[in-house]
Amino acid sequence: MIVTRTIAEIRGLPRSRGTRMGLVPTMGALHAGHQSLFEAARAECDRVIASVFVNPMQFDDPGDLARYTRDEPRDAALAAGAGIDVLFAPAVSELYPDGFDTWVDPGEIATVLEGAFRPGHFRGVATVCLKLFHIVWPDVVYFGQKDAQQVEVIRRMLRDLDLPIALRVLPTVRDSDGLAISSRNARLSSAGRRRALALPRALATRDPERARAVLEGLEVEYVAVAPFSPPVLAAAVRVDGVRLIDNVVLDEPEEHPAGGR
Repeated sequence: MIVTRTIAEIRGLPRSRGTRMGLVPTMGALHAGHQSLFEAARAECDRVIASVFVNPMQFDDPGDLARYTRDEPRDAALAAGAGIDVLFAPAVSELYPDGFDTWVDPGEIATVLEGAFRPGHFRGVATVCLKLFHIVWPDVVYFGQKDAQQVEVIRRMLRDLDLPIALRVLPTVRDSDGLAISSRNARLSSAGRRRALALPRALATRDPERARAVLEGLEVEYVAVAPFSPPVLAAAVRVDGVRLIDNVVLDEPEEHPAGGR
């Protein structure tokens, strides 16, 4: 696996005509959910690039940014073991040099649910993803269903900006107890984790009112049917001060294009 840290290094990599390139954008703290993305990309593409970049522009809480798990040696070992060809791990200054002041505005979709509780979050997500897409120019990008609103933002950005990139969305990966795998789970106490299991149980009802009843006693930020493509029942709660999000797909997803550049 090649480790690159600059845009020039990525753009300098040789690429043969007809090579199918896959990109898996991550913020590190890799886990089984990322592993599923790596496996799909490895099976479907000739070359796979994974990015590890903790994007400060999508954090509205400086404390949350400071607490985010960073362990590049571990992440690099996991990526190499998964067959990733190139790891892109830039410094913040590489993607946001002095004077950077151009942003992607995702529109109304960025103002509801997660966007209502995390103002500016999806502006940061859309901006860094568009930068990564232009740096790598993949044929396919891979995201997890757990971050359903993020997926919707990316889907609309690809469509609205006419980017010739296919979007692959992989199902949420869950632990044996049903909790969606997340780097934040490690911050839960044993008792907190047991309480957090109400979240997947609530979403399994596939009904907002019934879900709220199951979540009674937790700090609930939202439970709502989101008109994404496909629609989902989404929720965000706090347990032990840890913010958890999850969703279930309500309808079968529409076909995503199989091609790319």
